[in-house]
Amino acid sequence: MRTWMRAVPVAAGALVLAVGLAGCSESGSGKRRGSSGSHSSHSGAGASGEKTTYRLGETSPEQESSMQKSADAKYTVTPTKVRMGTKADMDNSGLKKDDKDGPKIPVYVWSTLTHKSGKPMELGDMDNDLVIRTNAGQRTRALIVLMGEAKWPDCPAPQNSKQVGPGQSENICTAFLIPESQKAAAVELTRGFTKKPLEWPVEN
Repeated sequence: MRTWMRAVPVAAGALVLAVGLAGCSESGSGKRRGSSGSHSSHSGAGASGEKTTYRLGETSPEQESSMQKSADAKYTVTPTKVRMGTKADMDNSGLKKDDKDGPKIPVYVWSTLTHKSGKPMELGDMDNDLVIRTNAGQRTRALIVLMGEAKWPDCPAPQNSKQVGPGQSENICTAFLIPESQKAAAVELTRGFTKKPLEWPVEN
């Protein structure tokens, strides 16, 4: 069996070694990275009037790299498709299970990552801020597998260490785990502590 962990959205940069997911709800006392409190997916704009809600297939504004080694780099993220996985996908993934947090199912997000300018960046740094928000308000970051790779149908693990330079694009699929009783409501792109996240609502 493979052991996995993920970053917890409540604490920026925190990593938890686990076999079950700890949820993050808007009703909780902690605010996730990039959140400005309660969030409406219908406003379409942040406090400054900028557009923050997009359709799947629409490209984000240019983002600046938060990594020191590529500090001057800019890139865009385009979530193109979201698909709910199944219990069978989870059973066949090879991941170790722990029922204390309840059963999980995968959510697959296909995205196009495009390097726009500056130093080359690793793919794993370009999609690191993607989050899935569920219809229950829980947010989760992408699955990180510590030993080996999880096996998902039609969603190969991205080459996170691959570097891309200006003008280059990569199409990747990323897996997220959410409670089996919930559905994906939106893909979000967090932008630090002070900016409202960008979101791409999912039609179920």
